[in-house]
Amino acid sequence: MRTRLPRAERERQMLDTAHALFAERGYAEVTMDEVAAEVGVTKPLLYNYFGNKERLFLACMKPAGDALLDTVVGAVQDAETPAEALRNGIHAFFAFLDSDRAAWRVLFDETLPASGAIPRRVAEYRDRLASLVTAALRERNPEPAVEPLSVALLGAAEALGRWWLRTEAMPAAKAADLLIRTLEPGLRTQ
Repeated sequence: MRTRLPRAERERQMLDTAHALFAERGYAEVTMDEVAAEVGVTKPLLYNYFGNKERLFLACMKPAGDALLDTVVGAVQDAETPAEALRNGIHAFFAFLDSDRAAWRVLFDETLPASGAIPRRVAEYRDRLASLVTAALRERNPEPAVEPLSVALLGAAEALGRWWLRTEAMPAAKAADLLIRTLEPGLRTQ
């Protein structure tokens, strides 16, 4: 006979299982049927808790996005100079990637839908990261080009992060250093 779990415990179990599946196979490849079967609950119960696949994914994405932001904010908040904030932020970004690959794969999943609540939430996390980078760079240079430069920097970090995950050709800290060495000369001329 199966014991009933308290709601919070069952919800945690569902989220942990869904998070692992989304990280492993991507949003597009995971079904609610698979999540329910993996957890050992009925599909109606899963729908009762989360409503639909999009809301289940958003519930999985929130802790991952918040953890990434907390990691980067924690790294840059005590920096004494914009250059130090930038270096600390890039290192924190790659340390997060190295320590929680599943969270990264959920946040930066290339199979996410192009419209709806999920891409809006992803854009919110990216915008918050871009705001942090923009603030750090703006202290150094009040030019209007700082904002697009921040977006480019984050794009480079994401692209290098994807390459690093695929190849692991070097330690994550070395990948961060490579990005910093590549970008710093251009930032000094701004």
